[in-house]
Parts: sequence; structure tokens; C-alpha cells
Amino acid sequence: MTDLSLASIARVSVASALCAATALSYAAPPSPASRTRAGQQIVGYLNPKHALTAADVPVTKLTRINYAFSSVKNGEMVEGSAFDADNFALLVSLKQQNPGLTILVSVGGWGGSGGFSDMALTAASRVRFIDSVVRFITRYQLDGLDIDWEYPGLVGAGNTFRPEDKRNYTALLRDLRARFDHEEKLQHRHLLLSVAVGGNADFIEHTEMAAVGRLVDTVNLMTYDYYGPDEDKISGNHAPLFTDPADPKAISAERTVRAYQAAGVPASKLLLGLPFYGKEWDSVGSQNNGLFQPGTKPTGTFHDYSALVDLTRQGYTRYWDAAASVPWLYNPDTKTFISYEDPQSLARKCRFVLDQRLGGVMFWELTEDVKSELLNTIVAGMRHTAAPSTSGSTHAATR
Repeated sequence: MTDLSLASIARVSVASALCAATALSYAAPPSPASRTRAGQQIVGYLNPKHALTAADVPVTKLTRINYAFSSVKNGEMVEGSAFDADNFALLVSLKQQNPGLTILVSVGGWGGSGGFSDMALTAASRVRFIDSVVRFITRYQLDGLDIDWEYPGLVGAGNTFRPEDKRNYTALLRDLRARFDHEEKLQHRHLLLSVAVGGNADFIEHTEMAAVGRLVDTVNLMTYDYYGPDEDKISGNHAPLFTDPADPKAISAERTVRAYQAAGVPASKLLLGLPFYGKEWDSVGSQNNGLFQPGTKPTGTFHDYSALVDLTRQGYTRYWDAAASVPWLYNPDTKTFISYEDPQSLARKCRFVLDQRLGGVMFWELTEDVKSELLNTIVAGMRHTAAPSTSGSTHAATR
């Protein structure tokens, strides 16, 4: 999600307001034990494209890292890249700087969920997979597993799927939890089990979330990608906190949180998902400064936050959707619209997490915020400190 084409870079620029918002400095984080106000998790997905160095990972600012992705191959879990072994060794060594940090491996993802339905189909196939999981996390001294099945009972990225996925998803997690409980007695440590789940009603309808919520340590809500130029012919907020009354899809993170609670998942196990990237539409008219307007898919759809920040003072105006509590960027000359997150919107989401007594936050993904500007906002916000403000050429949406 971080790749930018040269054409996209030539188009994209950000108003000085964005630069001002992200130029804020933050105090060094406290010790891990006192990081959050009430023990909420700060979980970062990490999807590296190369061998990591210690400088790549701000370990003192996180409570958990979910390393993405391992794969399901021939019914077993295997490494996703040639440099995974070295990266796992580095991450485990960095726990010396933060003894409270846990390292999980995440299996699946949007492009890697094709093997889940077959793997979870029978008790024997689940045992084969779980045996490989235990070997994997033992070999690399990891603290558990994150299941990112996108999605049970649904085709996802062209995957095999079945109606039986609904019950088999629960069975897989039940069997994993039972095996982890057994391994904990042998290894004398807790093994974490989490799931990444879709932000829409389809995921809830195709799973048994009350049972899932009892089996896992956390449910990581993918409360983003509500809008995208691949699927939507109009622009929109891809990660709104609240529902904008003008939104034709009437979606928001708050509604997703309420839906999962209604489905039986306790608030304390829900982690609010935060995107460290923006989404672009082209050929967007200037009405309403580009928001909820017809547009087209560009060559470069995704823009990591670091790239947006680097391309400053070149023609974009930042707007603020007060109803949804998120910003957007619009350039009337290029007719380009970008939905994204910034320190102001993330600080507001952290307050929501604390107010609603959720389990914490997770974000996708660490390499898209190379200067830790968004991560620093989360650390400050989860400690309930003053929220960063945004100044300069910023306009509030009025409806």
C-alpha cells in the first residue's frame, strides 16, 4: 500500500496546514509500563519489504507488533519472504528495550487468504496447520499468532470459500486456543491469539463473533477502506470515525464498533484500526471541495503518510469533515481528492478509544510513517494528553 508512481508524485502535494500539523514535536515516550492510561494496546502491523534494522522499529512506543505476513501453503504456515528469519531475530532482540513488547506473526492478508478455507475444512487439516504454527512460533520465539482471513464465507481476492467457513473459522480459533493453552504449560508463557476482522456487516454475518470473542485476546477492527477508488465511483472518507449525514454509504468506525459489540464481542477486546495511508481519486469535480463526488481510479491509488508529508506546499488544501472527524485533501487544478488520517483525526480516535473503554488501537502499517509522526500522536493520545492542533490553510466542511 505504500508504492507511489512517479505520475502520482507529480500530482500529489499538500497544503502548508498538513506540514504544520505534522511538524509538531513530542516528548520522548515514557516507560512501556506507563504508556497508556488504562493498559490499552498499541498494536502496529509491520509489513517490511527488506531486512530490518533496529532504527526501523520504534519498539518503545508499541505494546505489540504483528509481523505481516506468513502464508498458508499446502495446509501449513510458512514464511512469507526470504528475510523473515533475520527480521524475527531482530524483533525478538529488541524486546530488551521494551520487555512488555510482544511479537506476533500475522498469517493471511488480502492477497494471502486463498488457503484458509481448505485448511480449516476438517479437524485433521486444522491439526496439520496448528502443528506448523507451533513449530513456527517456537522456532522464532514469537508470542503468538494473528489470523487475518479475508474473508470467511466470502470470495475476497478471488479465494476459495464455502458456507462452512462460518463454523470452521470458529473451529480453527477454538482448536488454536486449546493447543496454545497446552503449549503455555510447557513454555511457561502466555501465547496470544488475535484476529483481524472486516469493518462491514458482511464479516459479522459470515462469522460467529460472540464465540470468536471468547477465544481470542483481541479483535483487530479494520476500520478503514470503507471507501476506495477500486470499488467506489465517488470519493469518500475511507476511515471516518463518525457517520457523516451526507455520506451515501452511511459508514463509520463508530458504527462498526457498535456492530461488533452487538454481535457479542466485549469492548475490552476491540482494537480500533487506524490507517497510515491515504486513498486517491482523480477527475473529481470541485463541488463540496471534492467530497462525495464522482471520480475515477488513478494509477497510484495508495499514498503512505510519509510521502504525503514530504510533498508539501504544492497546491492542496486540507479540509476537515467535522461530522466524521477526519480530514481530506483536494486540489482543484488537478481535480485530485485524497482521503487520509493526520494527527488531529488520530488524536480524536484515541479519545474515542479511551471514552468507550476499548482494548486499544492497531494500525496498518509501521513503514508508512517513517518519522513516527502518527505513532507519536497515538502514544500521546493513549496517555490522554492534549491533542495536537492543526493550523494554517485548513477549512472545515459545512453541512
